[in-house]
Amino acid sequence: MTNRSATPMFPLSAVVFPHQEIPLLVFEPRYHQLIEDVQASDGRFGICLIARGSEVGGHDERYSTGTLVRILDVWPMAGEQYLLHVEGVARCGVDEWLVDNPYPRARLRSLPDHPVQPVDPLVLRTTESAVKALRTLTSEVNTDSCIRSHCELSSDPCVRAWQLCALAPMSTLDQLKVLSIDDATERLLLVSEIACERYGDLQRQLEVDAQGA
Repeated sequence: MTNRSATPMFPLSAVVFPHQEIPLLVFEPRYHQLIEDVQASDGRFGICLIARGSEVGGHDERYSTGTLVRILDVWPMAGEQYLLHVEGVARCGVDEWLVDNPYPRARLRSLPDHPVQPVDPLVLRTTESAVKALRTLTSEVNTDSCIRSHCELSSDPCVRAWQLCALAPMSTLDQLKVLSIDDATERLLLVSEIACERYGDLQRQLEVDAQGA
């Protein structure tokens, strides 16, 4: 279903998943206006990945799949900056980009977030094991990465599935592929595949490092 009204958008060089919480540092005047407008409304705006260009100054190209987020908190900072705490609410697709006035705006359509069939519990457990194993190995290989291997996960299978997507160490484009999949079980299968491939890459890196020591 398409929302014909204009939704404020915040293009980033990162992907945000539903139920994922992230900080956002806001310093551009146009996004100061976005915060004011969003807080005066329902507290929600869209985030999408930048395909080409920079987060600063505009004139960027953007992917059409993104995430609707809501503001949980706002902290004013020095130098006319704000730190936002936002949470992903639901996936969205961009039907039409509108003129930046003064910040990016788009007409969005909702994308299905809940599977027709329940999330496959075996796939959920397998993906969780793969993600935790990868996070553990990543923290051992990259000692400065600050990656925790143990994280609190929701008991709700749908929420837990999205949390695993957010926790899996993977490239930004892989994150976008995962976000673009409608079916939760298929989404988890891709996350598990990516995690297993990355785990193998790290194991081979350890072997090479050990031979060169």
